Amino acid sequence: MINDNTGFDLIWVIVNFGKGSSVLQTAKKCGATGGTVVLAKGTANSSFISYLGLTEIRKEIVLMACNKETSKCVLETLNEKFQFEKPKHGIAFTTALHTVIGSVGCILTNSKKLERGDESMYCSITVIVEKGKAEDVVDAATAAGSKGGTIINARGSGIHETSKLFFMDIEPEKEMVLILSEKCDSDAIISSIREKIDIKEPGKGIIFVQDVNKVYGLAK
Repeated sequence: MINDNTGFDLIWVIVNFGKGSSVLQTAKKCGATGGTVVLAKGTANSSFISYLGLTEIRKEIVLMACNKETSKCVLETLNEKFQFEKPKHGIAFTTALHTVIGSVGCILTNSKKLERGDESMYCSITVIVEKGKAEDVVDAATAAGSKGGTIINARGSGIHETSKLFFMDIEPEKEMVLILSEKCDSDAIISSIREKIDIKEPGKGIIFVQDVNKVYGLAK
């Protein structure tokens, strides 16, 4: 069994297009060593603006791996600067990393201890499907109580190459949908998506769920 007590978080920050660089610059002042900016689009409509603030089509997702101490500082500083509690200002959350390889900013010393907090009320649901099916995923999730999501165009690193996630090829015709949900609603959302896109059939897609450790920007 893989030990999940690595002491590292993956920070996810979803902001309007053009804000990603500012997020990275602010995070670096807190000790983050770098990150990756991914282009995406929001799917929320006006009926739940206050929930995710994803009414703008163009979005940027900033991904950063940090130790938990740095992660806490980064989230608090970003929240103070970007005011995620306000509608359409963005959202930030963290998920636990089991293993980190190749990042000089994620070297764990023997003295590091994983800080345990209260169990999170939220989880992130990631769905990978063929291009053009992302809206079906969002519709199915919304029908089951989801408040919206973020669509990411996923592709390989070259024309003749594909990358893999959980042994599934991520090719130019794939889309990823990221949905944040309260844990009590996640089973219904996942079941609705599975039924809508018939994901049990080979090649139809994949769903994985992660616990969310800390979140800013979700309306209560």
